[in-house]
Amino acid sequence: MSFPACKHKKHKAKGPRKDGLRWLAAEPYRLFFASGAVWSLIGVSLWPLFYGQHLSFFPNLVHARLMIEAFGGAFVVGFLGTAGPRMATAPKLTPAELLWLFSLHQFSSICHLRQQLAWGDAAFVALLVSLLLCLVIRVVKFRKEAPPPQMLLALTGLVCGLAGTVLHLSGVSLRDLPLYRLANLLLYQGLLLPPVLGIGSFVFPRMLGGDFGEPKTVAQTRTKLIRALAAAVLLVASFFLEAFGQVALGYGLRSVVAAGYLLLEVTWTPRQGGSLTTGLFWALAVGWLGIVLAPFNYIQHISIEHLLYIGGFGMLMLIVGSRVLFGHSGDLEGFFVKSKWVRFLVFLGVLAATTRATPAWVPSTMVSHHIYASWTWGILSLLWLLGHRKRFVKRDEED
Repeated sequence: MSFPACKHKKHKAKGPRKDGLRWLAAEPYRLFFASGAVWSLIGVSLWPLFYGQHLSFFPNLVHARLMIEAFGGAFVVGFLGTAGPRMATAPKLTPAELLWLFSLHQFSSICHLRQQLAWGDAAFVALLVSLLLCLVIRVVKFRKEAPPPQMLLALTGLVCGLAGTVLHLSGVSLRDLPLYRLANLLLYQGLLLPPVLGIGSFVFPRMLGGDFGEPKTVAQTRTKLIRALAAAVLLVASFFLEAFGQVALGYGLRSVVAAGYLLLEVTWTPRQGGSLTTGLFWALAVGWLGIVLAPFNYIQHISIEHLLYIGGFGMLMLIVGSRVLFGHSGDLEGFFVKSKWVRFLVFLGVLAATTRATPAWVPSTMVSHHIYASWTWGILSLLWLLGHRKRFVKRDEED
């Protein structure tokens, strides 16, 4: 099996075709990545506004929904909406599907910003269900090749995100503390952690200068499918364990599964290095620490888990997003460039994560570090958008 989406060499990049909407529908990441980064900037700006007394509500829930559903969800939909049909050698998304998905994404995000969490969650459920239908119909009816087995983990993430959001919508979680914890875990971690492992085991080898992590033989396909299935089951089990009182066991299982799966699936010897490749290692290390350290100070686990949310999920989305943008704009080699500017952006990501986690150990710094971390991530998101502004509208001549 081959993955035609990113077999890029050096090709002259062009602007959008005349049929621009059809072109955007074939590569929806261009809209969703840009929108997700903008919503992340809005999400973090709520804290400085609140502490500056320019916001009339405490933004914890709105901030969390925007960062997970509007930011993380946008990158999941953008990547899977682009890569999913190509992996199955099936028809790409249509303009009508793109407009529907993007409208749901924007409606959900705006509702959350307006504190209409139920409406925002309902629209997010519709978004994930719509994406699942788009992908499942293509795989079942039109596929010429089966998707890589690692994509089972991406599917697991969508199902976890759906389950967590539905639990919140139903109101059941409000009457039962363990169910409330489970809903949060499924949405805030389950939506992103399985796709990070599944998509990562496929894409990370390519980001290290090798080939995609696709199976070459039937035996490899079977092995990768078994590993993906085991990882999916154990990750979901870890959420249940933590939610129902086995905190240390849940975190421990999650950290072992995350590290073990990527160590088994990815050869971590870079064939081609660069500043973004270095950033990949930093993001994985900081994110994994967020899982490992949280149970040792569970009262402050939300602060500590920002090592996972910012340093892990956030940085990985921007780094993988950069890889996609470089590849699809005809400048794959640009991803492997060594750059002080890129290293500075990686530093900002690590700084934002550690700054936001610090109040777990030094509570007196909570307000100042909320503000510092928000400004740092906001600057990083803005610089990322500006740095890729031309790549959002350039296409690889080969595509």
